[in-house]
Amino acid sequence: MNRIQSCSLAVLAAISVHAGFVTPAASAWKLGRYASCTGDIVVVDIPAGRADTGNATLPFDFSQFKGRPFEATIRARGFRLSKPPETWLGFKFMGTFRCAEDGQNRYPGAPQKLGDFDWQTVRLVDTAEGVTRSPGLITLGIQAATGRVEFDVSTFRARILPPMWPETNLVHTCVYTPRVKDLSVHRGVMLGHKLKEPDFRTLHDWGVTLARFQMTRGWNTPGANRDLADYDRYIDGELDELESELVWARKYGIKVVVDLHAAPGARDENHDLHMCHDAVYADHFVKTWRRIASRFKGRPEIFGFDLVNEPQQLTPALPGCDYWSIQSRAAEAIREVDPETPVIIESNCYDSPQPFTYMYPLNLTNIIYQVHMYVPMEFTHQGVFDKKGPATKWPDPAKKWDIDLIRKTLKPVMDFQKRHGARIYVGEFSAIVWGEGADNYIRDCISVFEENGWDWTFHAFREWSGWSVEHVAPQVWKMVPSDDNPRKRALLDGFRRNARERAAPVPCRIQ
Repeated sequence: MNRIQSCSLAVLAAISVHAGFVTPAASAWKLGRYASCTGDIVVVDIPAGRADTGNATLPFDFSQFKGRPFEATIRARGFRLSKPPETWLGFKFMGTFRCAEDGQNRYPGAPQKLGDFDWQTVRLVDTAEGVTRSPGLITLGIQAATGRVEFDVSTFRARILPPMWPETNLVHTCVYTPRVKDLSVHRGVMLGHKLKEPDFRTLHDWGVTLARFQMTRGWNTPGANRDLADYDRYIDGELDELESELVWARKYGIKVVVDLHAAPGARDENHDLHMCHDAVYADHFVKTWRRIASRFKGRPEIFGFDLVNEPQQLTPALPGCDYWSIQSRAAEAIREVDPETPVIIESNCYDSPQPFTYMYPLNLTNIIYQVHMYVPMEFTHQGVFDKKGPATKWPDPAKKWDIDLIRKTLKPVMDFQKRHGARIYVGEFSAIVWGEGADNYIRDCISVFEENGWDWTFHAFREWSGWSVEHVAPQVWKMVPSDDNPRKRALLDGFRRNARERAAPVPCRIQ
């Protein structure tokens, strides 16, 4: 919201989570537009009809949390807070820090609040993954909305939390049967919905050998999928659809990842998986996978069971329900009915690369570890959430956006692979159709995946045209069909490796 302000070393030294924490004086907060301070109370007041941004900021050293879960709290109350255009806008109690690996900022924040609320403690919880030592920022205020918020800055606190997930299997070496260890690298796409034989024939003609079948209803919507009877009916319908598509996948030599995008209970307001905080939904998640595995066990056309799409857990979970344990429980349930079909685990924070620094392998056979690659999102998702946002390009030497940034971003995954002998699968990567140089980004990603012997699927095939390589966009959100374009050529060049390896298969790299 605001650029990082300069701060004296004395102030930074006082703002610490160690013993003897000193509450920064009210005068340490930098007051921006619409902000004022009386005693220990910082007020941000934006009049009705003027949806705008106002804040107070405090330089803060997040490096003391590096790789550890932490929380920051403060007392606040609000009046007439309007609904912002996006869920991450509006009421703000937010941190900002830069990650060393990819050079991108992270913005952990407290959950959104609307209308009036009395004095209460608000909190932000996060893990400072890869944080640099450069000063970060704490922000109080309102963004792109109206209303009044008051913060008692004398109550501001920050502390390291106990680990929110197990630290186990630290030196475990992954075990794979010949079915997985000897399987060559597979390359393909995420599938759209309700595809037919001509779609699979097209994928075969492109050279695709892997496809990710998505069950997506309400997957990222807070409050969705809470009616479990209705959820089960939805899943049954999706599994019937999977049965029909497996016929065409088998005919055209394409292996399928079974991807449960839509977890029981979907998300909480802070976008944590709801089942991390409600055992009823956690137990149902495990039961759902036991049911799926029982129906599809031993099917050679299935590449693996992908347990949950882009998990996130930023706050402490119930016992046995953290993002890692809940996947471990589902994997164990699958192994009780299917001893060999690979199980695919995803990392925390929306399957980001950085959580591989603290993720540990499961002590089970044939576990594949998945990562998604959309860094920098300022390029890959430009215009998706803000149609009038700035245009960016790839590569961009001025921003140091090039293939080395992709390697740096994915280094935690490479290190995990080497440390544990893991098979790695990139379940999603893409660049929006109107992005300048999107074809270059696709080629660079594929090059890095191939350097490391990873399986991969491009997002997406015959889903939304904004990600499609069968479309071009003369301008933002103006997509038109296209039989031939640079993005498509970049992707098809990647698939040609599949054709070369049919004659001389090359196993994936399991360190």
